[in-house]
Amino acid sequence: MFVFYIALAVFLVVAILLVIFRISRLFDIVKGTGDKVVTGSNNTNAVMMIVFMVMFFGLSIWYSWANYDAYTPPVASEHGELTDKLFWRTMWITGLVFAVTNILLFIFSYKYRYQENRKAEFYPHNNKLEVIWTGIPAIVLTWLVITGWMAWDGIMSEAPEESEQIEIMGYQFQWSLRYGGIDNQVGDFDYRLIDAVNAHGQDLTDRSNFDDFISNSLVIPKGEPVLLKIRARDVLHSVFIPHMRVKMDAVPGMPTQFWFVANKTTAEMRVEEGNPEFNYELACTEVCGKGHFSMKKNVLVLEPEEYREWKADQESWLSKHPEYMSQVPEDLKELALVTTGINE
Repeated sequence: MFVFYIALAVFLVVAILLVIFRISRLFDIVKGTGDKVVTGSNNTNAVMMIVFMVMFFGLSIWYSWANYDAYTPPVASEHGELTDKLFWRTMWITGLVFAVTNILLFIFSYKYRYQENRKAEFYPHNNKLEVIWTGIPAIVLTWLVITGWMAWDGIMSEAPEESEQIEIMGYQFQWSLRYGGIDNQVGDFDYRLIDAVNAHGQDLTDRSNFDDFISNSLVIPKGEPVLLKIRARDVLHSVFIPHMRVKMDAVPGMPTQFWFVANKTTAEMRVEEGNPEFNYELACTEVCGKGHFSMKKNVLVLEPEEYREWKADQESWLSKHPEYMSQVPEDLKELALVTTGINE
């Protein structure tokens, strides 16, 4: 990174000096020195175009190669391989087009710079070129769109019935996690029931809420489908688990969801990365205010047996807050007492 900043500083200094030089040349034009100034200026600009092209592509290639591992974390979900494949396919195609067109742009700026004895050639139209640069991009883009849509349709398909249900609610500036409990069904909510204790607004007229519990970290099983039921309590947030290739906006008033299957436990990833302190991370990728940076939680991936042991040890939210039993309908109170183990 230090070398990059040094190179950037040198580039900026050179650019500033060139601007000063060009301003000084304007005075020569104002004085009426004519074609000599124009020809000299164009020659200088043409050479600088080539210098800029070499520096830009050189620094871009160097920086991308040096920092490749930093922005391509290992994949730890079943759909992640497909997501990465689509990304890099698109990146290589668009990157190649970008490189070719811009290299030609700089070369042509040099080759066809102003020269006193050169006349412009009138070249109004070419049917073959029109077909090539319209037809080929249309075919390639159609292929990218269709393959992307097919992948998206699979990733966003209906979650399996046996999926582990977890509600992720974003609010300034935290994530709150609610699990479906023994019945594996996240209960209904009503935003009007939200208070200092009932952060999720759990509606206790729904029996599915009786065994729901709150967790400080996102714990999920390896090799089993997990359904994230996502919502926001105030402003727009965005759920992002980079190693799982999971990203979905949390939108106020419009619940969203994303399901996936993790295929590497935290312990396995620590070995793969050679880092005993490694943890998966849940972060917010939508700027939501001055505390946006603090919206992150650890994600722990366990073997299925370990996960079930962990889940069995959790206490339901209602058992920890028996004062909310008053919100349970009379015909469901007995079930609530049995489920939570509360003794009236």
